[in-house]
Amino acid sequence: MASASASTQAPAQAGKGAQPIVAQGDWTKNLVQLAKTAELKKYALTLQLQTAHILSAHATLEQKQRSIQDLKEQKNKLDSERARLLNCLREVNEDRDKTDMMEAQLSNECTELRTRIQQITDGEYASAKRDVDALRAELGQGPLPSLQATLEEKSQQYLQERRLNAEQNSKRAADEILFDGAQAASAKRPRGRPKGSKNRGGKTAGGSAHGQAPEAVPA
Repeated sequence: MASASASTQAPAQAGKGAQPIVAQGDWTKNLVQLAKTAELKKYALTLQLQTAHILSAHATLEQKQRSIQDLKEQKNKLDSERARLLNCLREVNEDRDKTDMMEAQLSNECTELRTRIQQITDGEYASAKRDVDALRAELGQGPLPSLQATLEEKSQQYLQERRLNAEQNSKRAADEILFDGAQAASAKRPRGRPKGSKNRGGKTAGGSAHGQAPEAVPA
């Protein structure tokens, strides 16, 4: 009986030793998390690319708008020049026509850029933004800043740079005015001895010499 029970327990123990090893932790959840992270990277790359396209287009748009503003100012100057210089009316009109053509061309390019920006914003960018924000929310991350916030930040940086440049130019102009005033004042200041000082000194010396001459004769 003892041998029979021992033989019965031996296979049971062998069966227990042959059980498969069970992995610890929730592997399914980790795999899903890794898959979502990889998908997030893919959509984030697409979003980053589209954002770069939009920012580049906006930068070009701002540059062309500044060019339009400069051209408008130039056109106003040309209008004043035409009224003041009647003998140069033909040349001024030619220049004005050129600026009108350039303004029209830039306006068309700006319209095309606005249309392109709107298409990207409403199409691929919006889809990628939704996918990225949804995946970031599932991963416990906050949504990315909106496109409007990014554009406003770029505009604030540009305005800050313009303000600093204007302050530097004003300071430089004030320094030049002060320097020119100092040079003008130094140019008006008389140089050398006052007029007549040399003659007065000669007369004094001569008088002293004449005064000592009679004392030398009796000696």
